[in-house]
Parts: sequence; structure tokens; C-alpha cells
Amino acid sequence: MRIHELTIDECLAFLAARSVGRLGVAYLGQPYVVPIHYAFDVERRCAYAFSAIGQKVEWMRSNPAVCLEVDEVGDKDHWTSVVLLGRYSEIGRTAEDAAERQHCERLLEQRDEWWLPGAARSPQHELSGVVLYRIEADRLTGRRASRVAAQ
Repeated sequence: MRIHELTIDECLAFLAARSVGRLGVAYLGQPYVVPIHYAFDVERRCAYAFSAIGQKVEWMRSNPAVCLEVDEVGDKDHWTSVVLLGRYSEIGRTAEDAAERQHCERLLEQRDEWWLPGAARSPQHELSGVVLYRIEADRLTGRRASRVAAQ
């Protein structure tokens, strides 16, 4: 097997082409990893997501240093994995946040069932207990594995 390190541009393109990843957060030294749906903005280098307020949001509010891992596995010899290390911040409902909120919503709406699982627990039209948030990339790393053909 051969492991190839991805360039930043390859990492950005990989993240933009997918919509499900694993979010890693930590609180008081305890890690917590959960799957999330996201939309990635290559130009702004950030992932946007939507969530009901719960443990992950509370932990990210307490410690905004987070990571997002996104992968695609064909088999043990053919896979790609990208890790985004970054910072969590919420997109508020203020006039100052309106343009970014609209941008985030437009990106998310391009994804099938973007509101899941964040809104699945909230009754329709009762979204006061949910947040839109961004994860701004501070660092990106990625690797791809492939089987080297026998010679």
C-alpha cells in the first residue's frame, strides 16, 4: 500500500465534495466524537453546520478548539481521510450576522436533508433551540492510500 499526502487544494476539494464527517470536541480533557452533516465553503475555508443545542454545542461553547474528520473508504487499501483542525463559532441572529447566515443556509440547502439530525428532535417551526455554526480551518491535513500494483 502507498500513502500519499494530500495538498491543501486537494483537502479543500475533498471536503467540499462531501457532506458527512465526524466532529471531535473536548471538555475538561474528555473527548467526544459525533457524526455531523456539513457544507464546506472553499473560499472561506470553513465548514457550516446546524445542530440542536445539546452536549456537543455546550462543549464547543466551552472549548471552541475542534476538529472535523471526513473520509471515504473503498477498502483497507483504498481510502482518503482529511482532518480539519479549527475553531467553532456560532452564527447569530443579529443584523451583523444576517449575510453570513443567509450564505450558510444557501450552502446547507444544497445538501439533501441538511436539517438532519439537528432539527429531527425539534417540532416544525420551533427552531429556537438550534444553532447554525461554522468551523473555521486553522490547519488541514489529508492522506490517500492506494494499492501499489505488483511489478
